[in-house]
Amino acid sequence: MRPLQPVSPGARIALGVSFFILFFAVWAFFTLGGYVSKTFLADPLTMLRSGYDLLVNQGFIKDIGMTVWRVLGGFAVAALLAVPLGVMMGAYKPVEAFFEPFVSFARYLPASAFIPLLILWAGIGETQKLSVIFIGSFFQLVLMIAVSVGNTRRDLVEAAYTLGAADRGIVVRVLLPSAAPEIAETLRMVLGWAWTYVIVAELIGASSGIGHMITDSQALLATDQIIFGIIVIGVFGLVTDLAFKALNRKLFPWAQLGR
Repeated sequence: MRPLQPVSPGARIALGVSFFILFFAVWAFFTLGGYVSKTFLADPLTMLRSGYDLLVNQGFIKDIGMTVWRVLGGFAVAALLAVPLGVMMGAYKPVEAFFEPFVSFARYLPASAFIPLLILWAGIGETQKLSVIFIGSFFQLVLMIAVSVGNTRRDLVEAAYTLGAADRGIVVRVLLPSAAPEIAETLRMVLGWAWTYVIVAELIGASSGIGHMITDSQALLATDQIIFGIIVIGVFGLVTDLAFKALNRKLFPWAQLGR
């Protein structure tokens, strides 16, 4: 191994799969071997049996669908509003000076702290849950996108001005293409955070969703179902992350040079 030396795609997959195999092997050793009580940590086989029962007999597929809808819906609204505002802040310093203090303040506020107010304002329906994801994603997206746009190389901007570009042309033909790969990576990372916010939203006042199932399982001390719910979240998060990566590589192949 050498610093920053890339590995082949095959080796990357093999190393990633190896970690999961090792993780489950250690988990099985301590639980099936009787070193950890099943009351506190179910073994992998019991977890899989409970997961099968949840999917086949208890309608857990509907809960998964509701959670996926909430994540994608809340994140999509946040992205649609955050991307143009972040670009404006990164491109125009007066806009940045106006919005950045509040955005920097708001991004430190935990989304879970707004749940009591959101329940008061919007009830316990879908609006409340989408709002939690929106609040948790929007301010992070705005600031990170603004930074990406603001870090555009100044020589590219000066060259465009020299060639006769107008201010609008600088934004559309220089700043946006330069920052687009980083904006896409920002969206990918914050989408991962949205998965954590949806569980927080579903822990209170929800009648469906993965978080609702986890709460019900906690009351029954069903650690097998809790672990299965957590793993389902991880699997869906990993799938969306890999899909985002593949899309970014296809849309911005030049950004992969030198990696």
